[in-house]
Amino acid sequence: MNVSPHLQRVATAVLLILVLGGAIYLGHAGIAILVVLVSLLGLWEFYSLFWSGKERLLLKTLGCLAGSLFLLDYSLEITGHPLLFLVLIFWVAWLGFLMEFSRQKDQAGLNDYMVLISGIAYVPLVMSLFFTLEAPEIILVLAATAASDAGAFYSGYLWGNRKIWPDVSPKKTWMGSLGGLILCTAVTLGLGLLLGSALWWQLVILGIILNVSAQLGDFFQSSLKRWCRVKDTGHILPGHGGVLDRIDSLLLLLPAYVVVSIFVNIL
Repeated sequence: MNVSPHLQRVATAVLLILVLGGAIYLGHAGIAILVVLVSLLGLWEFYSLFWSGKERLLLKTLGCLAGSLFLLDYSLEITGHPLLFLVLIFWVAWLGFLMEFSRQKDQAGLNDYMVLISGIAYVPLVMSLFFTLEAPEIILVLAATAASDAGAFYSGYLWGNRKIWPDVSPKKTWMGSLGGLILCTAVTLGLGLLLGSALWWQLVILGIILNVSAQLGDFFQSSLKRWCRVKDTGHILPGHGGVLDRIDSLLLLLPAYVVVSIFVNIL
């Protein structure tokens, strides 16, 4: 039986909500496991944009291992120095480049090592910010991300015509952008008033900041995919593509929330 992309998208979203709910219910351990798993899958997809198949398999494995160890140590406080894993992978990467450069100067892949380090900064380093948030904040951040994506998708589908930046993302429209902005702001306002103590106008400003961040994060990944000439980062999530396709907005929205929360007591 053929299932429409829309139904696949809805079914996948429902499943993800159930998984997220289970992780939050289990507390810190559940959230840690989910963050590590999502980061590992997302980081592997990021590397696969640049290195397909078994190409640079050692570098992909090293990057995913370092990112996972960093997140596990951060969440479980095993050594108390989680950044040590990122420092080690930095120097291991440059040692690898040094060895390649000493053998074949013209073929040493400096860009490959930059991809290795960039991937760790892009996915696990950002995702580690979840460990600084309380459960209500996690719910707000993820709800704002989902609202930005859903509002943009359905508004663009129903009323979208004029493109925003077709050279980067040919499907994103101004009406989709506006729909995402409105829904994200409404969700942020509603949850903020329900769960927190911030003033309504602070929550409105927060919703706008989070949505703009989400859209910029989406555009950034769209540019990567177009540069790498791929449509989706993966196919693990029916109707959505890869894990990285699902969290691209989150990877800029999350640090934006953390920055705002430093200056304003949101929840």
